[in-house]
Amino acid sequence: MSDGSITAADQLAAGTPAASSPHVDAGDAGYSKDLKSRHINMIAIGGAIGTGLFLGAGGRLADAGPSLAIAYALCGVFAFLVVRALGELILYRPSSGAFVSYAREFMGEKGAFAAGWLYFLNWSTTAIADITAAATYAHFWGMFSDIPQWILALAALAVVLTANLISVRYFGEMEFWFAIIKVAALIAFMLIGIFLVVTRHPVDGHTPGLSTVSDTGTFPVGTLPMLLVIQGVVFAYASVELCGVAAGETENPEKIMPRAINSIMWRVGLFYVGSVVLLALLLPYTAYSAGQSPFVTVMDKLGVPGAAGVMNLVVLTAALSSLNSGLYSTGRILRSMALSGSAPRFTGLMNKGQVPYGGILLTAGFGVLGVGLNYVVPGQAFEIVLNFASIGILGTWGMIMLCSLVFWHRSQDGRVTRPAYRLPWAPYTQIVTLLFLVGVTFLMWWGGGVGRTTVMLLPLIAAALVGGWFLVRGRVNEMARAGRDT
Repeated sequence: MSDGSITAADQLAAGTPAASSPHVDAGDAGYSKDLKSRHINMIAIGGAIGTGLFLGAGGRLADAGPSLAIAYALCGVFAFLVVRALGELILYRPSSGAFVSYAREFMGEKGAFAAGWLYFLNWSTTAIADITAAATYAHFWGMFSDIPQWILALAALAVVLTANLISVRYFGEMEFWFAIIKVAALIAFMLIGIFLVVTRHPVDGHTPGLSTVSDTGTFPVGTLPMLLVIQGVVFAYASVELCGVAAGETENPEKIMPRAINSIMWRVGLFYVGSVVLLALLLPYTAYSAGQSPFVTVMDKLGVPGAAGVMNLVVLTAALSSLNSGLYSTGRILRSMALSGSAPRFTGLMNKGQVPYGGILLTAGFGVLGVGLNYVVPGQAFEIVLNFASIGILGTWGMIMLCSLVFWHRSQDGRVTRPAYRLPWAPYTQIVTLLFLVGVTFLMWWGGGVGRTTVMLLPLIAAALVGGWFLVRGRVNEMARAGRDT
């Protein structure tokens, strides 16, 4: 398989529906189909609940106030449109290479190269954010307070990396239980929060309720801060596309995926928008900070013995879950690229558990660089990598919508057939979403600071992609010719 060619048996193993798509991706062969419906459903939930909410919402509440709920709702709509577009492509042709495989089919190898490495930028930096978050959470407990943040970050990376290398079934089980813990904790928190608001039970001497918002207003510091935090809110939705990668390792994706994807919308409304509204009602926005999970802040100020510790354990689980998902997805994406020649050969290697360990180890290697970042600037590590991750996310979402747009155009002249499960209002949906992503990039620049620096590095990122393509294009073309001759 090292030459990128694929046999009829491989095509069957990859689950490629040749009747609907003439495209066959060598990166889809060799995987087990061990992910069940319950795994996919909980992966979809877990992908919509992560570090961006559990840790990032604290600092963004402090910056934007109650208007943060509006930002979450707005970004949630576009996140759903992105995953719905991906869902249509999945039903057309399930692939573990996901949008990289679709970019290869609809935009050629250059498109696949750009999509894959932007996704790697996303998750390699998100991995750093996750281990930074895990180390930050661990410092909540006295037994870890004297341990340097970089050591805790390294320990978190080592534990999750070991678990990820075993098998996809083990990954699925881990994500299943991680998601259950996150959902159960959020539901419990929301029930407690609703009770506190309804009964007006004091929280740290403050009486929760609508007056908490009305006293300061929905936009206590103006509209601009709400707009400026949108790029951080986009980061909170970074994993919604994960279920698309997992589709290549499940049986009957045409039955499982629509239900899992459709459920994302109400989960976003309930867990993201609902929890942020409750946080805004429980305490003044000035009570929250970037250094602590807002959920832990509330439980800590509530004064219930052990409650803050339990919630902190939950948010630590969320960080480890996100890291686990990132290693999983980049491993599959990089293998798809390696078997077409656009990623290092070793990232295409699989172990006996049918896990593409080469790509996973490459992502973990960048996580080690994050350990160094935690050593040098422990207080700024999270915000620095969040901005770089946001660029990767915007690029990934943009590539998904571009693939969806080309797919729609090809369906108009009869070259492909759209499945019954479709992105509504195409092609206007894709165009509006792409404009939104451009707008978020502008807001990153407009906000100044690390965000502006990150956007100003876009030409450097583009130059790296162009240079990288010229380095690999010979091997890509050679492997493509070998595949056609097979």
